Formats: sequence, structure tokens, C-alpha cells
Amino acid sequence: MKLLPTGLLMGMLAGWPGLAAAQLQLLAGAGPQTVFGGAARDIAVVWQNTNLFTFQGSLRTRLLQASSATVAPLGAQAWKTLRVLPGQTVVETAALGFPPVKAPTRFIVQWLQNTNQVLGETEVFVYPANLLDELKLLVAQSENNLGVLDPEKRLQPALKQAGIPFVDLGNTRLTNFAGKLVLVGPCSAADPEWAGLTGRIRRLAQNGVPVLWIQSPPPKPDKLWPSFYLVPAGRAGVLVVDPGLVSGLPDRPQAQLNLIFFCKLALNPQPPALPELTAQL
Repeated sequence: MKLLPTGLLMGMLAGWPGLAAAQLQLLAGAGPQTVFGGAARDIAVVWQNTNLFTFQGSLRTRLLQASSATVAPLGAQAWKTLRVLPGQTVVETAALGFPPVKAPTRFIVQWLQNTNQVLGETEVFVYPANLLDELKLLVAQSENNLGVLDPEKRLQPALKQAGIPFVDLGNTRLTNFAGKLVLVGPCSAADPEWAGLTGRIRRLAQNGVPVLWIQSPPPKPDKLWPSFYLVPAGRAGVLVVDPGLVSGLPDRPQAQLNLIFFCKLALNPQPPALPELTAQL
């Protein structure tokens, strides 16, 4: 029996459709991805080649809208020719168009090789683009109800885009504000507002104005800090929130949902509660 050269054999095996698909795996993320509807959004995927052969193939995406009972196809489109070396893991993004929605809606992105060979699926929750309207209802009964001190401009772009009126507290004395709620964005030692900021925020809360302060605590290797916590101060309180929970505010639905939750908590503080466990089936 005549043996084929190793290189030729590997090339033939890599070109075999069933084997090529089997060697490429779509790694699952920590949970569903979230995006806004109505435009093309980047969806991240991680591919891993678990075989001894290089994978190369033209991939397509197919979008499905899922409900509790049905899955409706919304169309497919070419994505790219993907090449992954043996044992390699690659991170890719695909710009996919999602339709406008009126409520959070579940979609499934299928990653296809050839016509209908599904290599993997990505779960995506699509949110309406007007999430921050709820914040408008909370504070916008007057143009002077919401004060914003935002030295690094992490909050203002999203607020302006949502049409939420606010008082720019960078142009006035913080302790003079007498509205309904103050948002203070992340601040660093290089910002003019840094010196004495903690004291001014405390006095503001003592005067009866709740404050949502998005600020990382100073790093201390021997101390743990919660991701958010409420500090009572006189007639109101200061809710301190880790910046990572609201980062990317204009583009991340979860960041906007978190901001609304924290604003509600600052306006109406609630004591911590134990988790309510459901029966495991």
C-alpha cells in the first residue's frame, strides 16, 4: 500500500467539508450580548480551532427573532472568509443590523458555513433606543431638577442624545444646587473639581439633594469595596457607584438600565435584602 505524503494528506483532510466544520468551535460568552435596535451593531465572537489542520472558510450569518413559542428568520448575509490556525483562538466582531423594537427582544445569530451548516449560535437581546426616557420621567418635570457634574464627559453625551434637560454643575457652585437629583461623573486628580469634592458632595446631600456619585475608590490592596453602596448624609444620601457599571453609556443598554436603577435607588433608598431563592427543578 502506498502512503500519501503527510502534507498532502493534511491538505485533503482540511478540505473535507465535514471535518473542516468539526474543527472550528464558537466559544460561549458569559451571557447574552445586549445592543440597541435600529442600526448595525458589533457582535463579538470567539472562535477556536481544536484540530491539527488550518480552518479556512467563507462564513455567513443568519438572524432569527425568538419568542416564547416561535423563531422567525429575518434573513442571512455574507460575513467574511475566516482563517484560523491549528490550536488558535481568535476574537472577531461582526456588524449586524437589528430592527427597531418596542421592548427587550431576544434574537439568535447563527454562524453558517456553506449554505446551512451551523457552526454555532450567539444569543442577543435587543433593546429600544429610548431607554433613558424613564430617567426623563423621574427628574425632568423641571429643567432645573437634574444637576450633572461630569468633568470627563462620561454622562452628558447620552443625556443630551436622549433629550434630558440638566443643569451643568461645572458652570456653577455644586453646593448651591437645589434640584431633585445630582449626577457626579468620574473625576481624577487632574480635574479642577477634584480638590474638596467629597466635602462638597456631602454638604449637598446634607442640604437634602440626593447624589449619585460614579467614582472608583482609591486603590488599597488590602481592602475590598462593593460595586455600589449608599452613604446617608443628613437629609439625603450619596450613592457611590463603580464606573464600570455605567461605562459606555451612549451605546450599552445595560449601562443605561443600571443608571436608571441607581437613580431610583438614590431618590428612594431601600435597605439591603436577602436574595429570594426559587425552587430548583
